[in-house]
Amino acid sequence: MVLLLGIAAGAAALAVLCRRGWIRGRIVRLALGIGLAGNEAAWWVFRYSHEGLHLWNLPLQLCDLTIWATVLACLRPAPWIVEFAYFAGLAGAGMALLTPDLWSPWPSYPAIYFFAAHGGIVVAVAALVFGGVARPGTRPPWRAFRLLLAYTAIIGLFDATTGTNYMYLRRKPRNESLLDAFGPWPAYLVGGAASALALFWLLWLPLRATARRLSGVTQR
Repeated sequence: MVLLLGIAAGAAALAVLCRRGWIRGRIVRLALGIGLAGNEAAWWVFRYSHEGLHLWNLPLQLCDLTIWATVLACLRPAPWIVEFAYFAGLAGAGMALLTPDLWSPWPSYPAIYFFAAHGGIVVAVAALVFGGVARPGTRPPWRAFRLLLAYTAIIGLFDATTGTNYMYLRRKPRNESLLDAFGPWPAYLVGGAASALALFWLLWLPLRATARRLSGVTQR
């Protein structure tokens, strides 16, 4: 709980500092992008030097995708990239932080990495979008959701071919998660997709409000 509060406070503070111009947005996004990439590279060195590279430990989980999407959004903030990092990053990393699937106890390095990586996504996206450092698209989140579904289909085919369980498409996480509320396979996949879309729409509300305020349109 303390870690989650710290991540939320850090994200809010950095967004406010950027929004008020007290720190330069370009420096913040470059530092966050390089920091996230460096953290991920250090994790790869640690993990693969201990485990070796196998089918079951490839960087193919949703949060692996959103980490690199967030890195790209920080280093090259094209609106559609920022948009995907915002929707998929906040939804995916937020759920992972609330229901962490840890295979190593705190404060081991794998557990520290888990919170640094997922918390880093939240902090970076908050700084980019709510800090006004980069602007995502303002359309409804269909584009980001379609990209997520396309990636899920690719990973699902890989899982079916290799017997792996990336994105928990064949089995639920060992620890309790939101997926437990949706029943057995494959029902929990439908419930998970519907929940993701609902989260995307909730995350779109502040973007829509901002877009209308900037365009001078009065919301009825």
